[in-house]
Amino acid sequence: MKFAALLRATALVSAVALIPAATAGLAAVDARSGPEFGKLLAVYERVKANYVEPVDDDKLLKGAIDGMLATLDPHSSYLDARDFENLRTQTEGSYGGLGLSVTMDDGAVKVIAPTKGSPADLAGVKAGDFITHLDGKLIYGGSLDEAVDQMRGVPGTQIQLSVFRPGRDEPFDVTITRQIIELKPVEWELQGNVAVISVSSFSADVGTSVQKAWNDVRAKTGGKVTGLVLDLRSNPGGLLDEAVALSDLFLDKGTIVSQRGRYARDNEVYPAETMTKGDIAKGVPMIVLIDEGSASASEIVAGALQDQHRAVVMGQRSFGKGSVQTLIPLTRDTAIKLTTARYFTPSGRSVQEGGIDPDITVPQISDPDMRKRQLRSYRESDLRGHLINEIKLDDKDLEKDKVEDPRFKMTPEELKAKDIKDFQLYYAVQTLNRTSGPRPALAAKLKR
Repeated sequence: MKFAALLRATALVSAVALIPAATAGLAAVDARSGPEFGKLLAVYERVKANYVEPVDDDKLLKGAIDGMLATLDPHSSYLDARDFENLRTQTEGSYGGLGLSVTMDDGAVKVIAPTKGSPADLAGVKAGDFITHLDGKLIYGGSLDEAVDQMRGVPGTQIQLSVFRPGRDEPFDVTITRQIIELKPVEWELQGNVAVISVSSFSADVGTSVQKAWNDVRAKTGGKVTGLVLDLRSNPGGLLDEAVALSDLFLDKGTIVSQRGRYARDNEVYPAETMTKGDIAKGVPMIVLIDEGSASASEIVAGALQDQHRAVVMGQRSFGKGSVQTLIPLTRDTAIKLTTARYFTPSGRSVQEGGIDPDITVPQISDPDMRKRQLRSYRESDLRGHLINEIKLDDKDLEKDKVEDPRFKMTPEELKAKDIKDFQLYYAVQTLNRTSGPRPALAAKLKR
C-alpha cells in the first residue's frame, strides 16, 4: 500500500502527519550507544541459537521494535502492512465485525468505545469494558492485532465475548452476530425544533457530512431551528483535519487548535475561516455533549468551541488524549507511528491527562451501571506510560468527576418509567428548550 494513500489514515484516537524518513532534524546515533546495540545483537544471536524451537527473524525483529516503542507511550507503535490496512478500513472503508474501538492495557483488551448502532453497541458493550475471552478462549497476554482479527469475520457469523465490567462483581458473556460495519459517522434527528447531530468518529469527510446534516435540518424545519446538540460521546477521535473542518463550521474567528513539538517543524496553528467562511449556525444556541469515551479529535472540537465561547460543553470529563502521532516511513509498506507533538486548545490548555472539563457536568444516570463504573472510569491518565501533562495536574482534579452530584438522584428505573432512555441527551435538549428568547441559561456560560 502506498504511503501517499495513507496520509489521511490514522488510528482512531490519533492525529497523524506524514514526514520523510530522513530529515535534518533526526538526531544521529550517539557513539556511546554502540555497546547497547551490541547487547541487542548478542540477545538476538543467543535466542536464535538456543531457543527451544526455531524462531523466525521477522518475529524477533518486530518484537524488538514493538518493545522499544512501547517504552515511550501508549500511542507510539510499529505498523506493518496489515496495520496499514486496518487503518484504512477504520477511516475510509467497511469490514465485517463488531464495531469496537479497543486498546491494549497491561496485556488486557480494553474497549475505548463501541461504534454507535453497531452490533457491539446494541449488545450493550460499553467504554471501559475488558474483553477477557473470545469464544471461551483466553486472550489476555496476546497481541491486540490477534484479538482484532478474531473479532472481525464473515458477516452473519457469531462470536461470544466474555466481558469484565468494572463495578460488577462477576464477568458476563455476550453473543454478538458480526455485521458489515459501514462507516456512517454522522447522523441527525430532530427533537422538536432542537437538532441533534451525532458524530461517532472522525473519518474521511466528516466536516462535509455535518454541514449536509445541518442543511437537512434547516430544510426539515423551514429554518426554524431553536438549538443544536453536537453529540461527541464515545467518539474516540480520528483525522485531525476533519476535527478542524468540523470546528470551522461553527467558528468565524480565532484559533481552532495548535500543536507544539520538540522541533519547530512540528509546531502548527490551525485558524478558523480557512475551510468554511462564517458560522453556519450563527445565532443558534449550541451544546456539545462529551463523556469519558470522547478522545483526541473529539476533544479538539469540544475545546475549540468551549474556548471560543461558541458552545456550552455538557456531560462528563473527556478521555484526555492530547498528543499527535506522526507516520514515519521505514520501507514501502512499514512505518512507525511516533508521538511528536502535543496539541492545545485556543486558550493554550493541554488536554493531556485532564481532558476537557464540561461547563455543566451531567452524569448518565439512565445507565444502570453508571455509578459503579464511574468509580473505576478509564482514561488516558490510567494508561501505563502515558505522557504527563506539563502543568502537573493534581490527582484530585482528575478524580472529581467520580463524586456523585446530589442534583441527579433519579434511578434508571424511574427514568425508564418516564420513557427517558438517554438522560444526558434529554437534559441537553431540555436546557435548549428552556433558553428561548434571550436565552439566559446559556448566555452566562457562553460569555464567561
